[in-house]
Amino acid sequence: MSAATRRLRGLSRHALVWILGSFIVVPLLYAVLSGFKTTGDLTDDPFGLPSPWQVSNYTGILGSGDFWRQVGNSIMIATATALITVAVSALAAFAFARYAFRGREAFFTLFAVGLMFPPAVAVLPLFVLLRTFGLLDNPLGVILPQAAFALPMTIIILRAFFRTIPGDLEEAAIIDGCSRFAFFWRILLPMARPAIGTVSVLAIVTSWNNFFLPLLVFTNPRWHTIPVGIQQFQGQYSTNYALVFAYIVLAMIPALAFYAVAERQLIGGLTAGATKG
Repeated sequence: MSAATRRLRGLSRHALVWILGSFIVVPLLYAVLSGFKTTGDLTDDPFGLPSPWQVSNYTGILGSGDFWRQVGNSIMIATATALITVAVSALAAFAFARYAFRGREAFFTLFAVGLMFPPAVAVLPLFVLLRTFGLLDNPLGVILPQAAFALPMTIIILRAFFRTIPGDLEEAAIIDGCSRFAFFWRILLPMARPAIGTVSVLAIVTSWNNFFLPLLVFTNPRWHTIPVGIQQFQGQYSTNYALVFAYIVLAMIPALAFYAVAERQLIGGLTAGATKG
């Protein structure tokens, strides 16, 4: 392959990246700038710069207790969901990866089938079950179902990672007097930190973006999460487009900040899982 051909392919890849990136950056930038306008300015000149800049749209929302309560609810529910998901999935994946017992593959296949089960199908029985146990308007009514729906993917990822750990390492630890659970806790989990970080990030992001389940469970506004809050705010200020844009932008900031911090962990975990063997 000639140098000119390689240079042309490199330029083509860069151009493709810039084009794809523009589909993300341009709408985001448009939303940010629209939040600094009035609705009248947005209607008269939707693509122009704000004149004057309406900082009050953002400061008014930041001074609202409802917004920060929704952020706190989303953080609490996402963190609890990730902790339960990872704790249960790690134990299950350890059993599927390191123990040989009758029906192991059948049980694992049953978990894998859960990937094909759309949560929307379970709406009615889930609502009845939560009402029976008194979990409506209770954070556990969102946390536990979210963790349950996240189990199949998390178990599959962790099992694949756990199976790459050499069996000789476990045998040596047992000979040295280490129990199976001690091996799991002291040796296996620290070695699986990249995979655990990856599934934790996935669980948190999925929980943060979940709209339907909190809408189903929470009728009391004090438990509303960010996605539900956006829907409620948009309904309340449906004619004030600039204010709605400002609310959406501020609601995106925690997720973007979290992803900026966790990006390396997520990519590193996926890469480690792909290269181990």
